Amino acid sequence: MNVEDLVAIDVHTHAEVSSKGHSSLADDLHDASSAYFKVEGKRKPTLEETAAYYRERKMAAVIFTVDAESATGTAPVPNEEVAEAAAANSDVLIPFASIDPFRGKAGVKQARRLVEEYGVKGFKFHPSVQGFFPNDRSVAYALYEVIEETGTIALFHTGQTGIGAGVPGGGGIRLKYSNPLHVDDVAADFPHLKIILAHPSFPWQDEALAVATHKPGVHIDLSGWSPKYFPPQLVQYANTLLKDKVLFGSDFPVLTPDRWLADFEKLSIKDEVKPKILKENAARLLGLTKP
Repeated sequence: MNVEDLVAIDVHTHAEVSSKGHSSLADDLHDASSAYFKVEGKRKPTLEETAAYYRERKMAAVIFTVDAESATGTAPVPNEEVAEAAAANSDVLIPFASIDPFRGKAGVKQARRLVEEYGVKGFKFHPSVQGFFPNDRSVAYALYEVIEETGTIALFHTGQTGIGAGVPGGGGIRLKYSNPLHVDDVAADFPHLKIILAHPSFPWQDEALAVATHKPGVHIDLSGWSPKYFPPQLVQYANTLLKDKVLFGSDFPVLTPDRWLADFEKLSIKDEVKPKILKENAARLLGLTKP
């Protein structure tokens, strides 16, 4: 991957359909999230289509599925398939994986194998959809040990989620699991773990900013929201205290980088900070450039 030639690195994109047409979300949750995000056009691009989309824009993308099979009963897009597609499109795709924390020892073994044999660079957790508190030692701590040991990244969904929004009872999805303060415990217990708090963490934006300011290994991605809706304190911290720890992310395909970047240009971000958010911070965190 030639980082110098890239316009941006999108650290938050989803593999929503496998090569066999299998979706990682049940139809009711998929349709509700599309309505929530007002998605226009094709919602389920293939991995190859996603690679072509980002190549056309001279961007790179971190891509992952979400494994929440224990909670939802729906199998994820295979992590191996995501990693193989990234290897075949290594000029633009960076593979993350997702492992249901309730897979126990088998999940821990799988995590290590995905790093060692498939070159996975990080792991996506969605506490609300997966149904666990990130700081529950009995559920996910063995996974974090592998992630810290291998120098890969743990990316946590935080705040409200569009998954289940509008479905009766929210589809059974509970927001409480995604308070970023739960991840503060993880950052304290694993001081060398590289962490990304995904999204503006409504209604816990101040908590996310506090955790990222206090814990050196914690970063924030800006995915899932149009920048025109960012809380003012998030913009303030992105411009100052967290200018080296805030990352561009779109949440593709529900929010496109085209829309995100157009709105970002209208945001009051300092000229010297924009390249950090769009590319430099992610490149450093992902090990694509020297620290």
